[in-house]
Amino acid sequence: MRLNNDYEGFDPMLLTEMRNKDSENLHQLSTLEIIRLMNQEDQKVALVVEQALPQIRDAIDVAVNALQQGGRLFYMGAGTSGRLGILDASECPPTFGVPHELVNGIIAGGEKAIRYAIEDAEDNQEAGKAAVDSLVTEKDVLIGIASSGRTPYVLGAINRANERGIPTVGISCNNGSELSELAKFPIEVPVGPEVVTGSTRLKAGTAQKMVLNMISTAAMIKLGKVYKNLMVNVQATNEKLRNRSLSIIQDITGVDEVTAKTMNDRANGNTRAAILMILFLVDYETALNALKQNNDHFPNALAELQKQAGEQGPA
Repeated sequence: MRLNNDYEGFDPMLLTEMRNKDSENLHQLSTLEIIRLMNQEDQKVALVVEQALPQIRDAIDVAVNALQQGGRLFYMGAGTSGRLGILDASECPPTFGVPHELVNGIIAGGEKAIRYAIEDAEDNQEAGKAAVDSLVTEKDVLIGIASSGRTPYVLGAINRANERGIPTVGISCNNGSELSELAKFPIEVPVGPEVVTGSTRLKAGTAQKMVLNMISTAAMIKLGKVYKNLMVNVQATNEKLRNRSLSIIQDITGVDEVTAKTMNDRANGNTRAAILMILFLVDYETALNALKQNNDHFPNALAELQKQAGEQGPA
């Protein structure tokens, strides 16, 4: 029996719902054939994201400007898109040492939807608007995430943010989506039909994760949370991260492990302060003040102390 492989019943413009011709006999493939096909499809994702780099740059610049002015970053989505936003937001405090409220993830259906699918939650535009009204201010930036680019919850949120003059970014995986039309800064990563039709946790999810990685990481770098390629603002909350903190201190200052640990203890576990204390022979309070005066921008604080000391400092 030959099954209909046409796109009948699907929006011809909605790539995320189209059938992938290369996987139409997926159920007949061996395990290796399945994962080889998935791998081949995944390789297309980075190339699509590359095409959107100028749009991603614009979104990052908007986010950095807001964060520098005391604003916050909000991700909003439903299902996989919402969970990816929450994942990215939750990784920012331990990685970059920022407050938990600086980067926020909101998912349609609330906290229960993080673990359990609440499929109809995404259809509620009013809930999206209400979330914006209760959580987002005019100083913040709202990033709507929707693979299809037409999720009502996200569209409602973006609409309300636009009405209030809040900068809006839209991340979708279709060309010319409703989300792109609404968002002030649209990002489109059309990765094409999924191996399993409509399962946007696959390529679309990977593309969204890559874009979110870029937005949060680049923003934190611009805010001075990274020096060279080291996470100097890491929060040493476990043994692995404590060891990483000591390694970073040694890498930048050149001291031995014992000295690094001693100075890190004197700095109450503040890796950045310990580095400044070692490099410029200053006390903890002076190091903290240098960071505070530079809005916790570590490279700028280091440059200021270099200037005060009249020395070149580390390369």
